[in-house]
Amino acid sequence: MPTAIELAKQFQVSLVGDAPHVFQGLAPLELAKADHISFLSNPLYRQQASDSHAGALIVSKTDLEFLEAHPSSHSAQRVYFVSKNPYATFARMAQYFAKKNTAILAPGIHPSAVIDSSATIPASCHIGPFVQIGPNVQLGERVAILGNTSIASDSIIGEDTLLYPSISIYCGTEIGRRCIIHSGAVIGADGFGFAPDFSATGGEWVKIPQTGKVLIGDDVEIGASTTIDRGAMSDTVVGSGTKIDNQVQIAHNVVIGQCCVIAGCAAISGSTKIGNYCIIGGAANFAGHLIIADRTTVSGNTSIIRSITEPGQHFTGVYPSMLHSAWEKNAAILRGLDKIRQRLRLLDKNKNTES
Repeated sequence: MPTAIELAKQFQVSLVGDAPHVFQGLAPLELAKADHISFLSNPLYRQQASDSHAGALIVSKTDLEFLEAHPSSHSAQRVYFVSKNPYATFARMAQYFAKKNTAILAPGIHPSAVIDSSATIPASCHIGPFVQIGPNVQLGERVAILGNTSIASDSIIGEDTLLYPSISIYCGTEIGRRCIIHSGAVIGADGFGFAPDFSATGGEWVKIPQTGKVLIGDDVEIGASTTIDRGAMSDTVVGSGTKIDNQVQIAHNVVIGQCCVIAGCAAISGSTKIGNYCIIGGAANFAGHLIIADRTTVSGNTSIIRSITEPGQHFTGVYPSMLHSAWEKNAAILRGLDKIRQRLRLLDKNKNTES
């Protein structure tokens, strides 16, 4: 088990307290014991952190000053990891302990896997049962593909990427390094492209061939049952560091920038371009052919029907969407409508009495 000194050095945080402590993992404040690490990132939980049995706390400098000014019976036996971003430090430490406690997938190819002879599969890869790998597929070192996943022809998957069971990767898809794709995801299916050809007597929707690719950067995570369509003629792109939740729909020719987060059931229509560092809430939806500026935040269930050109704005509302600050003001007015109505009735009653 790692010591406090080793953890502080590895995660580049300051250490306050008795350094020889060793820890077996992380735990919530209310469940943590003397060999656990917990964290405090919200001032509302300062008292709970002070009362916690955790042997170590990840805190900010400001929170440490509060805890030292309000000690509990457990404070003397505790150490503190002082971080500029306690939540991010917690996440990195959690990754560290998760890797130590997780069995590494052994290299090798399961006998039931079907692999085309032209595919490139390094010896360090793990290929699970009933995996299908098509012609000219290229895998990087230590790629792990679990059972019943299908990788179609000419696809490229970068090193250390993990694909969970029952994923469909269509032809020509390119996935970067250290990505994680969860079960049920479909990457590279045809975009929804049809040209109308109708007359007064009938007609049809004519399918537009989808000949582009899906290009996914490094360190991308894609949730269960999420679908990312291939481009019609250009490519659908997901930038490095972006994290996508379950059941998200990304249509053809969409370009998503770096380090975005997209929560479950969001839908992005074709040819929309999302900037870098955007935050998109659950069930938010975007019309097609929009441009969304960097660092835009979109609240859950919000409909975006126009481009957003100024970076760093926050939008909320089912229809129409508006700046979050304006939505808060309008919501406050709505909450007070009943009181306003009662006052108007009272004024009207007094007026009628006087007349």
